[in-house]
Amino acid sequence: MKFKAAVLRKSGLPRPYVASRPLSIESVEVPPPAAGEVIVAIRAASLCHSDLSVVNGDRAWPMPIVPGHEAAGVVEEVGPGVHSVKPGDHVALIFLTQCGECEHCIAGKPSLCARGTQANREGRLLSGGPRLRSDGQAIHHHMGLSAFAEYALVSEKSLVKIPDDLPFVDASLFGCAVMCGAGTALYSAGIRPGQSVAVFGLGGVGLSAVLGAVTAGAACIIAVDPDEGKCKLAGELGATDFVIGGSANVVEAVRELTHGHGGVDHAIDASSSLGGFGSAFESTRRGGCTVTTSLTHPSQTFSFPLARIVAEARTIKGSYIGTCIPGRDIPAFIKLYQQGRMPVNKLVTRTLKLEQINEAFDELSDAKGVRQVIVF
Repeated sequence: MKFKAAVLRKSGLPRPYVASRPLSIESVEVPPPAAGEVIVAIRAASLCHSDLSVVNGDRAWPMPIVPGHEAAGVVEEVGPGVHSVKPGDHVALIFLTQCGECEHCIAGKPSLCARGTQANREGRLLSGGPRLRSDGQAIHHHMGLSAFAEYALVSEKSLVKIPDDLPFVDASLFGCAVMCGAGTALYSAGIRPGQSVAVFGLGGVGLSAVLGAVTAGAACIIAVDPDEGKCKLAGELGATDFVIGGSANVVEAVRELTHGHGGVDHAIDASSSLGGFGSAFESTRRGGCTVTTSLTHPSQTFSFPLARIVAEARTIKGSYIGTCIPGRDIPAFIKLYQQGRMPVNKLVTRTLKLEQINEAFDELSDAKGVRQVIVF
């Protein structure tokens, strides 16, 4: 099968991307699905900061590669032994394939799947590869999906079936933004009813964390971002207060909003910056928990007095895919969306065509909007 895809052959090209054009629309080819594999016709694919980290070189990936890891579509063809989905089924894609056999999967922690992580880092599928080709050259898979394309060849374990009446644009957000954000609030942070939380960075993941905090029953939800428009959107989603980030008194402002408690019970960093993480850490009260979803450049480090972790009984955690179990949690989040309790559709800033992808990455680099969705 041949189809159009956005191919990245070299990362780190200069901005503006609309001029340097790091992504080219090319014809790529895949073989029929092998055992345990599925071909999905992509209907909507959203741009995420993790995609930007591939383009700008913050995260090293094998080249050339087709990026894209937050998408939804329709099953086109299934390989031998596939029983969980059939042609015509609507599905959301999952960017970390769970093998179901390693010690982490067996322990109910698929976000730590060793085999899935290794396959992703090598730019292949769980079943092997890379399987994409362009003029005979191997093209690597991003996160086992490569969703910035008309079709994607993926593992059966990279899919979750979704309702047929769920709009594809909204559905595309559940496999990454919603899972990572809402999951972080509910599972990684473990917010309990009546507690306080501050969310730093109001992109798709951060705003989904606000939705997760609302679902968890947090009494005080403070949204922090330099963009006042995003802070106001957070208020529409259920945030009780907001602080315009980027100023020197952000930490003090967050603490004041906790009315004498010295900080929030939980701070969630979705800023993708060291400054954002530092502010989140300092905004957390004694005995509190700071959770980060940020994937910054591997060379960036953060330091703090070790004694504070002990003397203040603090917890610092990393959160990957929101500590979710996708097959359980994506359907649950979709039900909340259908009930009007998790309005994911409000995160969509605009829709666009695949040919506009370089322009869209300029917008993402400038932190404009929340989620841009490519529609096929």
